Amino acid sequence: MTDLNQKTTIRILTTGGTIEKSYCEAEGTLKNRASIIRDGLISSLRLPYTHLELDSVLNKDSLEMDDSDRDQICAAIAGTAEKGDPIVVLHGTDTMSVTADYCYGKMGTPKVPVVFTGAMKPMGFIDSDARQNVTEALLTARLVEPGFYIAFHNRVFPIPGARKNLETGTFEAI
Repeated sequence: MTDLNQKTTIRILTTGGTIEKSYCEAEGTLKNRASIIRDGLISSLRLPYTHLELDSVLNKDSLEMDDSDRDQICAAIAGTAEKGDPIVVLHGTDTMSVTADYCYGKMGTPKVPVVFTGAMKPMGFIDSDARQNVTEALLTARLVEPGFYIAFHNRVFPIPGARKNLETGTFEAI
């Protein structure tokens, strides 16, 4: 088992999605703009044994992503994995399993754990699941073997093997 007293670096790749949407007063809409994860969420977590490095890959709603965006995410994962640290990918939930499956299909098993997560409501909402899901993904990244995973609502799914269930508003095994 991993030594949990050892300080670990986890690399977070942000891609946009609901988790990072913020309110645009001028337009009266929720939009993906610059990543708000560092100041809005990460700074509020107590992680004395974890050093986080954040990199923004995209700032898109996942419904707007295509295979060229997924290729960009795969390239970011591959380059980041070379550093040898676990990776958490923040992604929109609508196509998160599609992207995770795509990366698995392109890359096979990566050298490090790669854990996708997101949120059903934006991080800025008081009833958002963002904090829970990110915290669970960070812990998952420390504990699992190399591979692709989705961590969501207190469950961890190996990839391939998960999909979003629109009726329950969460992910399930397939």
